Amino acid sequence: MDKQLDLGSWVDSVVQHLLENYSGAFDSLGGIVSGFSEGIESLLMLPPAWLLIAIFVGLGLWRIGARFAAFTAVSFVLIVLTGFWEQTVVTLGLTFSATLISLLLGIPLGIWSARSERVAMITRPVLDFMQTMPAFVYLIPAAMLFGLGRVPGIIATVIFAMPPAVRLTNLGIRQVNKEIVEAGQSFGCNGRQLLFKVQLPNAMPSIMAGVNQTIMMALSMVIIASMVGAGGLGNDVLASIQRLDIGLGFESGMAVVLLAIILDRITESFGTAKRATEKAGWYAWVSTKLRLQRQ
Repeated sequence: MDKQLDLGSWVDSVVQHLLENYSGAFDSLGGIVSGFSEGIESLLMLPPAWLLIAIFVGLGLWRIGARFAAFTAVSFVLIVLTGFWEQTVVTLGLTFSATLISLLLGIPLGIWSARSERVAMITRPVLDFMQTMPAFVYLIPAAMLFGLGRVPGIIATVIFAMPPAVRLTNLGIRQVNKEIVEAGQSFGCNGRQLLFKVQLPNAMPSIMAGVNQTIMMALSMVIIASMVGAGGLGNDVLASIQRLDIGLGFESGMAVVLLAIILDRITESFGTAKRATEKAGWYAWVSTKLRLQRQ
C-alpha cells in the first residue's frame, strides 16, 4: 500500500532528533522520576504487611464504613496468601508515583485553563489527543527516550492519566456558583484569595473526582507498562498471557481488581463529603472565613 502522507516517518525523525541532541536532558529527567518512584516504593515497603493493611482498613472504616473495612482486610489477606503482596506494593508505588506527578502537573494546568479561555482552547484538543490515543502507543517513544524499566512506564502513565485531573479541575472551578464568587469579591478578596478561599474549596468534589479517575487510569496503564519492564502485577499478567497460564492470570488479575476497588472507593469518598457551604450556607461560610482572616 502506497503512502501519500507518511506521518510515521516524521514522528520517527523527531524522536531521533531528540535522542541525538537532548539525550542528557532525558537521562536527567529519567533519574529524577526513577528516584521519586523508588522513594515512594521504599516508603511503602518499609512497614510490615499487616501495618500497611491496617492503614488501608482504617481509611476504609473512617471514610466508608465497617463493611468496606472488612472487605479491604479480606482482600489484602487474600493477596498475601496467594503470594502477590510484594508485586501489589510495587504496583501501588508505581500508581502513586504516576498519580502524584499527574496531579502536580494537571491541577495547576486545570486552574490556569479555568482562568484563561485561551489556555483552555489550546489544552482542549491536546487533552482529547492524550485520552483517545491507544495506551500502547505511548510506550514506544517513552521506551526509546528513556530506555526500558519503570521510568518509561511512569512517563507513559502520566501522559495517559493526566487529562481527567486537568478537565475536572477546570470544570469544577468554572461551575462554582457565581454568587459565591461575587460575595468573595464584595468582601475584598484579591485573585489569590478568591482562588484558594472560595473557588478551590467549592470545586473540591469535582477535583477529587478527577483525582479518582487519574488513579484508576494510572493503575490500568501501570499494568500495561509491564511490557517495557515497569514491574509489579503487570509482569505476572503478562507472563500468564505468554505462558497461557490461566491460574496465574486469574490470581494476578484478581489482585489488580481488588486493589482497584479499594483505591476507587477510598478516593471516591473524599469527593462526596458534604461541604461547609452545604451545612451553613454559602454566604455565612464566606463571611466567616474572611472575618477570621482579617483578625
